[in-house]
Amino acid sequence: MQYTLKQLRYLVAVAEYGSVSVAARSLFISQPALSAAIAQLENSLGLPLLIRHHARGISVTPAGRQFLARARGLLGHANELELLGRELGDSVRGELIVGCFMTLTPFFVPKLLKNLHQSHPELRVQLAEGALDQVQAALLAGETEIGLVYDIDLDHQLATEELTRVRPHVLVASNHRLATHSAVSLSALATDPMILLDLPHSRDYFRSLFLDAGAEPIIRHRTQSFELVRGLVGQGHGYSVLNLQPHSNRTYDGGRVRCIPIEDPTTDLAIAIARPRDLQLTHRAAAFSTVCRRFFADG
Repeated sequence: MQYTLKQLRYLVAVAEYGSVSVAARSLFISQPALSAAIAQLENSLGLPLLIRHHARGISVTPAGRQFLARARGLLGHANELELLGRELGDSVRGELIVGCFMTLTPFFVPKLLKNLHQSHPELRVQLAEGALDQVQAALLAGETEIGLVYDIDLDHQLATEELTRVRPHVLVASNHRLATHSAVSLSALATDPMILLDLPHSRDYFRSLFLDAGAEPIIRHRTQSFELVRGLVGQGHGYSVLNLQPHSNRTYDGGRVRCIPIEDPTTDLAIAIARPRDLQLTHRAAAFSTVCRRFFADG
């Protein structure tokens, strides 16, 4: 498209006032700038739209009258689109697509959505779950507007707001030799097989805990399923290290597990809201952020 909406608005104003000078004053631009914009429009169309009369204003050509009718319609649609955009940006209704790191979703999202519905019943949330890299990619591509993530190695183009921090713990079967201990050192597990939650960035975080403690885990099984980790631990296939604790110590297949605090100094993980750094949040996303803050502040 070789013309702009601004040029169309200038043309309509000149036609309505019948004078370039009067239209220029109403638009708060100079007369030469307005004349140049109209001339550029005519050149891009290859069509004379106005007839300039010396000291007697302008008149619209027959082709110009037809073009003006379509231009006014196009400007009307443009105004409607602008109003729609403002409404979508300002209202707390409609659909909000939220990215969510897959292990966080079952722990927090059900109650978050319940609280969100109580505060904003006309706001609908569509979840886009995935590994951390997938959630980041969706945010940066504009496929989601906001995300609930662990703040681990996030892209510098994302801005984050910390909501809470979660401490790592050791997970063992209820009949494990260390199950009755009140705390355990990671070095005490150095000869035991480990079940690793094998997700991008998460795997490096868990390994770093052992390296900081001067140990190296012996990994027997790797899985991207949080509940499979718990199930394998519950059946005695090894121990694991996780950050989140379900309310029940039962696994899907009826096994029992126990969470034990880690004696060694560890790095807690931050749960955060993430969004593209240069993106201004819509009212829908801002409302979701507010509910998240209240939810985690209330524990």
